[in-house]
Amino acid sequence: MRLGINLGYWGAGMDADNLAVAREADKLGYSVCWAAEAYGSDAATVLAWVAAQTERIDVGSAIFQIPARTPAMTAMTAATLDTLSGGRFRLGLGVSGPQVSEGWYGVRFDKPLARTREYVEIIRKAMSRERLTHEGRNWTLPLPDGPGKPLKLTVHPVREYIPLYIAAIGPKNLEQTGEIADGALVLFYDPEHAEETTLSSLRAGREKAGKDLEGFDVVPTVPMALGDDVRGLADQFRPYTALYVGGMGSAKQNFYNKLAQRMGYEKEAAEIQEKYLSGDKEGAAAAVPHELIDSTALLGPVERIADRMQAYAGAGVTTLSLTPAGFTLEERLAGLRAGVEALERAGLA
Repeated sequence: MRLGINLGYWGAGMDADNLAVAREADKLGYSVCWAAEAYGSDAATVLAWVAAQTERIDVGSAIFQIPARTPAMTAMTAATLDTLSGGRFRLGLGVSGPQVSEGWYGVRFDKPLARTREYVEIIRKAMSRERLTHEGRNWTLPLPDGPGKPLKLTVHPVREYIPLYIAAIGPKNLEQTGEIADGALVLFYDPEHAEETTLSSLRAGREKAGKDLEGFDVVPTVPMALGDDVRGLADQFRPYTALYVGGMGSAKQNFYNKLAQRMGYEKEAAEIQEKYLSGDKEGAAAAVPHELIDSTALLGPVERIADRMQAYAGAGVTTLSLTPAGFTLEERLAGLRAGVEALERAGLA
């Protein structure tokens, strides 16, 4: 099992620290550094900045939002980043959610699975440097009633094939991801529930493509906090968990709330969402079960974290992307080093 680092969003006043974290991860031998985007910093610019100041670590988008860019633009960006980084780019995609898609980009959150499949098809064709033609529900290339003609990508990426990941939570999205992608980016991954919540759907998709999970990259992002007081450490992540389970989406469409329900927290998920959407964010955080946080994060001393890493590896994880907690750079760097130590103690390095 390899280690990754997820830097999240930039622009919150910690950009210099984020760069220092990426550079330390590079020195420590981490496999990949991911950056996110929502409606603030864009991931492509951040990844170019990080790639320019690191040497070996891969840089990955977690995620490029599908409503933000045409598929051809995403192919151009992927090819450019792979070239500039010397073959170190990983392309992560996701549909985002209805609030961002429709509120920020003005793109209807309609049939996200079909849109994702079509988007990936166009990217694959563009990256192969074929002349780009496509007839689909969402895109037609070239347009049939104008001067456009089929074009092909002029940039030659360092690699013929750039790994493509999809952020997936729901069973149908996971199944499609297994079918059309090279890896899955997931959140709130509980090793004890991994088979029924994640792996079975991924496996079904791989079977559709005539493949198995061998070589497929399962990449959960996992918060991590060091210390002896496990319950106190878990409390740090109550607002984070409440945001996703309670407020990420609408009352009718929240993929993370449904995931919590599939993990056995039906009553708790409903309470968290009701409180969060009514404006009681503190109440929502208080309603998050300790067990939900503990099962989806790495908490405690290095020995306990090593044990949990073994559980993640046993539950199909191939790249474990850490998000070390801490208000200071020193705390975050200590978390990075502890991650490597725990991996070695677990016998997984």
